Amino acid sequence: SDLKMVGVPLLKFTQITSTEMLGHHVYLGDQSEGNGIIYTTRGGFIDLGHVRDQADWTAFLFVQLQNVVPDSIYNLRLPFEGGVKMLTIKADPELSQDDYIKLAGSMAYDLSVWHEIATWFGASSVPLVPERYSSFSIEDAYSNLLGVHIGMEAIVSDLPYEAAVSELLQKELVEMGAVSSTEATREAMESVHEIWWSRARKLPTRKVLLARELDVYEQVVPWLVPGREEFQLPHILEVPSLSNKGQNLHDYYAFTVRVNRKFPFRRMFPDREDRKITQRDFGLLMQRIKWELANKDRSKGEEKIKYSPAVDHVISGE
Repeated sequence: SDLKMVGVPLLKFTQITSTEMLGHHVYLGDQSEGNGIIYTTRGGFIDLGHVRDQADWTAFLFVQLQNVVPDSIYNLRLPFEGGVKMLTIKADPELSQDDYIKLAGSMAYDLSVWHEIATWFGASSVPLVPERYSSFSIEDAYSNLLGVHIGMEAIVSDLPYEAAVSELLQKELVEMGAVSSTEATREAMESVHEIWWSRARKLPTRKVLLARELDVYEQVVPWLVPGREEFQLPHILEVPSLSNKGQNLHDYYAFTVRVNRKFPFRRMFPDREDRKITQRDFGLLMQRIKWELANKDRSKGEEKIKYSPAVDHVISGE
């Protein structure tokens, strides 16, 4: 691919779409892309805006890696989100180009997970408009990881990057059994109304989501609507985690965030003074979010939110 990425990818708002409405991919996004949520029989609900965003992030980070001098440390400042963000990359001459593609995918996925964590703890792209209501929705992690995989494949494609993403996205949707119309996706959504989501409350409130996907490492299992005639086995996605020689990709970079005051930092990290966390702390942060969903909301008389234990939700919807 002709990778010359300029500009940092951002997240976009999406609605329902269909394969017929799907447009060509445009780096950094364009209204002609026809983004939205579409239901697939093997990948559940997929947010195409998230898919495209993470494909772009993967390509963007891969280009940054090409500029890193071997045996050096490279710092990449990222937009503020829940705190000051920095990627510190250790360039190892033993890493192959394939390893660098995986490394870009690993970093891009960590950035997407951070977005969900940050919004849960109060970060918002629009002042005074909370985004916590949408944090860790059931399609987020799967859509993001699908975008990472498409981005990784597009990098090695013989086609120009945007054309490669367009072709790969169409291919993935076909293979995962995308429904043919917006009405079919809407019907799938309605079949899990008051099970996975509710319209009893109006946005912005996190009470709209009755289920969230919090098992986001080392693989992501899609939420498939139970009881549908076209039910198939899920297409499980793996998070890029190892180099070709079996080395943990996290050993080659640190995604550091100096978090703001909205995070319960002292309670979670009492021995730290600098309010800094890395991707290696995400597991603890996820446990905190699970605890809040299981205990904090229920203490206010609210119903416990469902979150996935692996494959259980594929079979039963829980």
